[in-house]
Amino acid sequence: MKVIASSLRKGNIVEIDDKLYAILSAENIHPGKGTPVTQLDMRRLSDGVKSSLRFKTTDQVERAHVEEREYQYLYEDGDGFHFMNMESYDQIAVPPDVIGDQSVYLQPEMKVRLSVYEATPVGIELPQRATLEVVETEPTVKGQTASGSYKPAVLSNGVRTMVPGHITVGTRIVVMTADGSYSERAKD
Repeated sequence: MKVIASSLRKGNIVEIDDKLYAILSAENIHPGKGTPVTQLDMRRLSDGVKSSLRFKTTDQVERAHVEEREYQYLYEDGDGFHFMNMESYDQIAVPPDVIGDQSVYLQPEMKVRLSVYEATPVGIELPQRATLEVVETEPTVKGQTASGSYKPAVLSNGVRTMVPGHITVGTRIVVMTADGSYSERAKD
């Protein structure tokens, strides 16, 4: 199925020159002069080679027919990350290179969308938000009440992020899984 380049997102699978590529990042660039372009950083599925391509935002790109299903994360071991199909209860092992740096956000029983091409997992889409606990942060400085003042914090998964001054150690917060940025205080 052909789609315009500007509609491609991280995790999509495209076919270029009869080879499948997983998109690692897609950025639409609108220069002051000239034609807007879409910059794609991709990983070839057959051998893991990374490459970068630019398309005009209106160029047509062949999007591979990939089956997307909801799976539940179970555990990680030497074979990779294990997920269960919520309908058939079949389990599938996903190699670490498919999940990449998103693995830090995987939590037991988390629901994810796996892209499967001919029985091989080729991509993963995590929920947009994950709830984590702050395990280390600086104490709030008295008088530092500016609404824009953020301080560094380390979360329970080891990720460093910036949080508002009122967040203390032990507080559960919601972060965006795309970039690890603070979203809000958890409501649980």
